[in-house]
Amino acid sequence: MTDRPPLPPFTRESAARKVQAAEDAWNTRDPHRVALAYSEDSVWRNRDTFVTGRAEITGFLTRKWEREREYALRKDLWAFDGNRIAVRFQYECRDTEGQCWRSYGNELWEFDEHGLMTRREASINDVRIEEKERRILGPRPEQERGHTFPVR
Repeated sequence: MTDRPPLPPFTRESAARKVQAAEDAWNTRDPHRVALAYSEDSVWRNRDTFVTGRAEITGFLTRKWEREREYALRKDLWAFDGNRIAVRFQYECRDTEGQCWRSYGNELWEFDEHGLMTRREASINDVRIEEKERRILGPRPEQERGHTFPVR
């Protein structure tokens, strides 16, 4: 099995690198690339949906990004301990009817010794926004890395 650094137990610096790596991967909107960060038997709760394993994760993400167009994400480290990380995030997208949305959420992550995520629990709320309110328009620019993204 290939390791996916950084590996637990996490320090503040390594947890922040793990969070940024996840943000970068999700902003590619490539379900196959994103799924590689999860163990073969990873268990997810995403809102009211439960998925298990990379194949289901890939399918879930494929359907997600078919609906959520122009998806762009920001993640911030909230807390960490041992092999667990808590994250807050925001993302924006446009649905298939053209409506813009900002979604706020919290994730709880748990990792195995190889740095693969074995568990992900996400609670997410959606806010309808106007085009002019959008502020997340693509991957995080280099100069914004390491800075907390404001709630509003």
